Amino acid sequence: MKIKGVNLGGWLVLEKWMAPQVFRGTQADDEYYLAQDLPNDIYQDRIAGHRSEFISERDFVEIAARGFNMVRIPVPYFIFGDRPPFIGCIDELDRAFTWAEHYDLKILIDLHTVPDSQNGFDNGGISGVCKWAQEPEEIDFALTVLERLSQRYGQRSGLFGIEVLNEPIGKKMWKTMDVPNRYPARDPQKAAGSQPISLSFLYDFYLKAYQRISINLAADKIVVFHDGFELNAWKDFFRQHRFNNVMLDTHQYLMTAEADGITQTVDSYIAYIQKLKSQITEVQKYVPVFVGEWTLFNSYAVGTDTQGGRNALQVDFNHSHKLTASELREVYQTLWKTQTEAWDEGVGYFYWTYKLLIDTVNDSGWYGWDSWDVSRAFNKGWITKNKEI
Repeated sequence: MKIKGVNLGGWLVLEKWMAPQVFRGTQADDEYYLAQDLPNDIYQDRIAGHRSEFISERDFVEIAARGFNMVRIPVPYFIFGDRPPFIGCIDELDRAFTWAEHYDLKILIDLHTVPDSQNGFDNGGISGVCKWAQEPEEIDFALTVLERLSQRYGQRSGLFGIEVLNEPIGKKMWKTMDVPNRYPARDPQKAAGSQPISLSFLYDFYLKAYQRISINLAADKIVVFHDGFELNAWKDFFRQHRFNNVMLDTHQYLMTAEADGITQTVDSYIAYIQKLKSQITEVQKYVPVFVGEWTLFNSYAVGTDTQGGRNALQVDFNHSHKLTASELREVYQTLWKTQTEAWDEGVGYFYWTYKLLIDTVNDSGWYGWDSWDVSRAFNKGWITKNKEI
C-alpha cells in the first residue's frame, strides 16, 4: 500500500504563518517566545482554543473522504506537559488516534521540535537557535519523549510509525536557507554557538532512538528517520546496520530548489522533480523512502520571486505575471501529477499541509498561499481524488 497522506501542520506545533491570530498582540515568531510574551492564563486559554478548533473529528472525516490513508502529526517535545510553561498535548493526540482508528486512517507521529532546536527554523520551536545537538541532557530528554510515545501508542492499531526527528539541519541546508539571517534570533546570546548538525551525530542519535523505540512497537509499526536534507547520504548507513521496519523521510519543496537557484518555470520544476525521482529510485534500493513534506507552492504560480516561501511570513507580492484561474489550475494539476508520480517511485508521500487559518482572498499579503492548503487545493480543482489514492 502506497502512503497517500497529509500533515496536520500548525495544530500541536504552532507556526505563526499558518495561524497568525494565535500570536496576536505579541512580538513572538515562535511558541517559545509566545509563552513569554503572554500572561500564563491568556497563553493557556489561547492554546486550548486553538487546539480544539483547528482540528476536530470532522477533519478526519474529510481527510478519509478525500481518499487519503494517513496523517502525519507533528508533536512538540513538551507533549507530555513536563516542560513548563509550555502546555502538553497528549490528550489531543489520544483523541486523534481514536478518530483515525474510527475512520480507518493511520498516524505517523512526528517529533517536530526538541529543546533549543534541531534546525533554527520557526517550526523547530525557537527561531534562530540550533543548539540541541550540543546539549547531552536535552538529547537524552528527546530520547525519553520518543520512548514514552512508543510505550503509549506502540500497540495501537492506528499507529503507522514514529518519526524520530523532523528536519535536523546539515551544513548544506544551513547555507541554502541562510538560517541566521532568515530566522534572526530574538536573543543573540541564547543563539550564540548555533550551528548545523553533522551526519555522524545523526547516525548515532538514530541508532539510539531506534533501540529505545522499536522494542515497544508491534511488529507492523515503522521507525522513520529524516534524511537531514541529504537524501544521498544514507546508503552506507543502511548497508552497515540491520533494522526491521524502518523508512527514510525526505522533504522536497520547490521553494527550497528556488532558494538553491533553480529557474522559476514549470519546465525547470519538472526537470528538478524528475532528478529527484531518480535519486529516490537509487536510495530505495537500500531503504524505503517517502516524501514527508511537499507542496504545490512555487514562485511562478504566485507571480513573483518569494525568496523565502512560507518562512517569509507575509510578502508584499508584485502580481506582474499573475496567472488566470485556468492557467493556474493547469500549472498546479501538472505539478501535482508530476510530483505524486515521482514520490510514488518510493513508498508515497504526506502533503504539507491539511489546512491553514489565513485569509488568502482579502489579505493580499497571503496571495497564492492557498496552495499550501490541500483542502483549498481540492476545492479549487487543482488536485482531485484519483484512483491511485
